[in-house]
Amino acid sequence: MKASRSEFLELRGRRVHVRSWGPSSAPTLFLLHGWMDVAASFQFVVDALVRDWRLIAPDWRGFGRSQRNEAAYWFPDYIADLDALLDHYSPDRPARLIGHSLGGNAACLYAGIRPERVERLATLEGFGLYVSDPADAPDLYGKWLAGLRAGPASNRYADRAALARRLQEVNPRLSTERAAFLVRHLGEETADGDIVVAADPYHKLPSPILYRLDDAKACWRRVKAPVLWLAARDSFIMKRFSGAEGSADYQSRIACFADIRVEMLEDAGHNLHHDQPERLAALIEDFFP
Repeated sequence: MKASRSEFLELRGRRVHVRSWGPSSAPTLFLLHGWMDVAASFQFVVDALVRDWRLIAPDWRGFGRSQRNEAAYWFPDYIADLDALLDHYSPDRPARLIGHSLGGNAACLYAGIRPERVERLATLEGFGLYVSDPADAPDLYGKWLAGLRAGPASNRYADRAALARRLQEVNPRLSTERAAFLVRHLGEETADGDIVVAADPYHKLPSPILYRLDDAKACWRRVKAPVLWLAARDSFIMKRFSGAEGSADYQSRIACFADIRVEMLEDAGHNLHHDQPERLAALIEDFFP
């Protein structure tokens, strides 16, 4: 495996862990991980890249080794954290962004909010969420209030091997070797000797905020950078876009971007960077000059 380096930054009042690979003189790519994930999970893609790159991957706030809120999380903070990260590492030139899931959603919104700050963008299964029904708002607020009263809870595992087995249950394509690597970074030991996922349990509190697709589309329409839109054939997200109505919704999202290339990865689920890292690396190096 290619060796990575770790450093900690103060960004917007938070201590943020950043993992990086490659020489500082090489072209820079920013790798933005998904929900309940960590920066280190890009390792398999990093190992498959042929060219020299400077790769910068933060642990989002409350994930991995970055400081936790220990309170509710709000999506706009990811966008502001990304803005601060780019100011630190790429203050004088537009950035090249690669985001998975949560990271892809944040990157796509940011590229429309500040189009001058993004040169190129690859979104890996970060296509926006499903439209919320306004009639659900009272129940969502009620669940949120109940969650705040009860407090968050973490899933516990007897050891790292148990967590690895759980990862493979969720994703049968994940090899034993890759699962063992992931749990070294995804799992942390408690005072009782159990293993929990390295994420603030407050991330799992139900959100009271309705998702507004029209807001996201307004941002996407302002994106000037070329976009590589990467989907996985067998992901739960793509299955939700099945059927005539789902397909029309999916195509309407793609249509928001002025300059877009769409690629579908076969034999891959939502975590396509785990399932098909070699194919993903080849697409990345073909898209980013």
